[in-house]
Amino acid sequence: MPDFRIPSHWARWALAAGGAVLLAGCAIPSKVPAGATVDATQAELGAPTGRYPLPDGGQRLQYSEQPAGSAVWNLDFDAAGRLQRTDQALRYPNFDQVVPNQWTGDDVLRMMGRPARVERVAMFDGPVWTYRFNDMNNFRFIHVHLDPGGVVRRIQYTDESLYRAPQAR
Repeated sequence: MPDFRIPSHWARWALAAGGAVLLAGCAIPSKVPAGATVDATQAELGAPTGRYPLPDGGQRLQYSEQPAGSAVWNLDFDAAGRLQRTDQALRYPNFDQVVPNQWTGDDVLRMMGRPARVERVAMFDGPVWTYRFNDMNNFRFIHVHLDPGGVVRRIQYTDESLYRAPQAR
């Protein structure tokens, strides 16, 4: 009898496409209008995945799609609670602001939110925070290496391979 099983990579693509269709009806952080209030924003988008105070007395609401998604949205509100700025954090101009030996894990959290993964590697003493992002329709990872004291020591980029080798039967 012929084998009619759908290869697992096709099943993943079908699931992703179905999820995209479902998400199309959801609220999108980039569409919240400037001047919106914190309360109105949370009513539209739900509870943020992160909340951070800003130097001017305002606050940042963060909406992360990690670990499966590739965006982290920062919505910055002034001290009066009005939206001033919306930014997709997982982009090279933001990554370029992270200064090894100066930035801390708290600085990274404020900009990029909680990582998709926290790992350890043999050649480094400290956690490695990994974020998934989209670079011109290619999924990539940024790996932020923190020393045991929480200081950023190194940043690396790797590609996410969508190809999966066939499984042995």
